[in-house]
Amino acid sequence: MTETRGQQPPYETYGSDSAQPYHPPQAYPSPGGTQGGQGQPRGTGAGPGQQADAVRRPRTGARTTPRTRKARLRVAKADPWSVMKVSFLLSIALGVCTVVAASVLWMVMDAMGVFSTVGGTISEATGSNESNGFDLQSFLSLPRVLIFTSVIAVIDVVLATALATLGAFIYNLSAGFVGGVELTLAEDE
Repeated sequence: MTETRGQQPPYETYGSDSAQPYHPPQAYPSPGGTQGGQGQPRGTGAGPGQQADAVRRPRTGARTTPRTRKARLRVAKADPWSVMKVSFLLSIALGVCTVVAASVLWMVMDAMGVFSTVGGTISEATGSNESNGFDLQSFLSLPRVLIFTSVIAVIDVVLATALATLGAFIYNLSAGFVGGVELTLAEDE
């Protein structure tokens, strides 16, 4: 078989004018202006058709995962006036729920006959030949239960409001010493 290509140059000098070996360009230049960490200055050793100082552009395309932004915040101070207003409204709502729950519970227990059964047992145990004993049904009537529950709800409103406001003052004092509570908030995009 005969050779048709003729005499070929050695591999090291193929496609280049110098006798130096070929080094492919790096994606990011190394510190000191050299490429590939070989001690070779930027721009030398670039093959034909390549720019000496080419900058590699980042790839563009759609992200496969959503990016989440996070922020670390610190609660440095709680305004006692706003804490008092919010705690007052929340404790009023809790008081109304307490009164409604007590009345519904009383009606359910009365419909089931709990007061008459327990009241009969108590009047037999406390009664004697001269008296009938303790009357539980008259003592635990609905108006008495609602009045007692309303008094407890009003006391709860006053105490919860005062304690929350006092808690805001104490938090402000302690936040001055230790810096407050740190929160990490995240936002999905």
